[in-house]
Amino acid sequence: MKSALQSLQEQRLLLQMEYAAEKEAFRLQTEEMGLQRRVKRGDAWYPVTVGRTFYNSLNQRCLEIFRTQGLDVEHNFEYGKQVTLGNRGEATVSFVDGNRMVLVIPDNFPVADVAAEENLAVQLSFDETSYRTMFDALGRVIAAKGNRLAYLRDLFYSNQPAGQYRFEPQRFPWLNATQEEAVNKVLWAKDVAVVHGPPGTGKTTTLVEAINETLRRENQVLVCAQSNMAVDWISEQLVDRGINVLRIGNPTRVNDKMLSFTYERRFESHPDYPQLWAIRKAIRELRSRKRRADERYHQKLESLKGRAAELEIRIQAQLFGEARVIASTLVGSGHRLLEGMKFNTLFIDEAAQALEAACWIPLRRCSRVVLAGDHCQLPPTVKSMAALKGGLATTLMERIARQKPEVVTLLRVQYRMNEEIMRFSSDWFYDGQVESSPLVRHRSILDYDIPMQWIPATDEAEQFVGSSFGRINKAEAELTLQTLEDYFTKIGKTRILEERIDVGIISPYRAQVQYLRQLLKKRAFFKPYRHLITVNTVDGFQGQERDIIVVSLVRSNEEGQIGFLNDLRRMNVAITRARMKLIILGNPDTLTRHPFYRKLYQYINTINKNEND
Repeated sequence: MKSALQSLQEQRLLLQMEYAAEKEAFRLQTEEMGLQRRVKRGDAWYPVTVGRTFYNSLNQRCLEIFRTQGLDVEHNFEYGKQVTLGNRGEATVSFVDGNRMVLVIPDNFPVADVAAEENLAVQLSFDETSYRTMFDALGRVIAAKGNRLAYLRDLFYSNQPAGQYRFEPQRFPWLNATQEEAVNKVLWAKDVAVVHGPPGTGKTTTLVEAINETLRRENQVLVCAQSNMAVDWISEQLVDRGINVLRIGNPTRVNDKMLSFTYERRFESHPDYPQLWAIRKAIRELRSRKRRADERYHQKLESLKGRAAELEIRIQAQLFGEARVIASTLVGSGHRLLEGMKFNTLFIDEAAQALEAACWIPLRRCSRVVLAGDHCQLPPTVKSMAALKGGLATTLMERIARQKPEVVTLLRVQYRMNEEIMRFSSDWFYDGQVESSPLVRHRSILDYDIPMQWIPATDEAEQFVGSSFGRINKAEAELTLQTLEDYFTKIGKTRILEERIDVGIISPYRAQVQYLRQLLKKRAFFKPYRHLITVNTVDGFQGQERDIIVVSLVRSNEEGQIGFLNDLRRMNVAITRARMKLIILGNPDTLTRHPFYRKLYQYINTINKNEND
């Protein structure tokens, strides 16, 4: 067995390979792809107009921009992402609200030149910050000696059992048996606990309970996740439980509830903030006069800066002192605001989607960690094939679950799906250990409905539309919407609208998703239902559920090539989003050469035969 240091040095090498591959892919994509294609992909806004400039509560200079075209295109801009504004340099997204974006810009940014520029574009840049933060974390873990970080590093790379406390289990009558066991294992863990939550098993409910119970024993905990959306979700659940959450960074959904627990909003709501704002304004006015040689100028400037720093520290200390939960993304936990802070317990949600290097960013501030997620669903995104083969996609959660099964709790009761939809996933991915709650076991939309169908789509071969979009199958897209229209007609318009029966249309390929969206807009039949229908990729549906799910698999060729449909964890996500009805469209001749799809096809046919008998 390799030592911890050897493994982590290997990990650093793989991360360097991934960094180089992603940077090169980004460069090629930017050079080869026209601006309009980038707008369609959601990686650019064009054209934009410039709004006001102002200083935010964190004393960062900000610039407002508005997009004026492509207003309905889903975009990939969110807090913390780096962008380029025209040819005038880099900025950082502070937040996006509809078609308005606020960017943090350097003090010397040429705003007037940018505002005068015609046909101005904002484009996503390559994300250097995340990689820099991950490399720094790995360096610190490798260098650690004789401290808690070194202990956890060596523990996680050995078969040594993790430490546990011994006391009577707590009772939580509102949780099921495995959720209760998971919360107790979190409380007993000295070093690490893993909450393995298959689809619909109430992982977030369990995690919120575990955090709440931990806060009865500890003053403050750190809660992180891979994505801003996951941080928002868990933060919202904690706030609903009456827990004081301080969110580092801005939410993806900008509304008063979400903003109310961000550091920035809390900072500017503090009673001392108006005084601080006045001092900062005085500093800016003084600097603009530029009497640098004047002795009194320097004395006054230093005095004002000292008072501002004192007030900032006081406000910050109070906000962090009152908060019970500090919440951020994994990369965001490297923020200067958290410098020098220590926590006993770290909770990482979505841990099975995070690169190990990202998990070490907050881990160096903590004494023990609780990892929650499902390594049978979406893996981390790795673009370098060499890094993938080298094991970069093996997450910290997956390795600990394999090496230390005693710290893992599998949540076994699911509350989302009809039993027949759930059963295949349970048998294939979880050794048949997941069961349906009696509340949902027989849920369906129509009487005597068949909960799963596979509609063979064999008319037309797939088309390749470039490496960044993947593949498209237009005939299958048409059939997808026709199938949904037929099913809607059976249910009836009144019932769909009154009961708000919602639908997810999923395809693994972005080109198919975009084509389906275009078709949906054109079809008059769906006009009354558009607010109930979402079309997205598998990744876009992670953590979500709908009454009806329709999956368009796209692949149709004589060679039986299925590309990244080979990643079965993605398919596990796709087929477990439906509460009551799952319809799969795909070419059986192409897909059933793979054992997973053959078994799924046979399973669905057996259900249909039994229902019809």
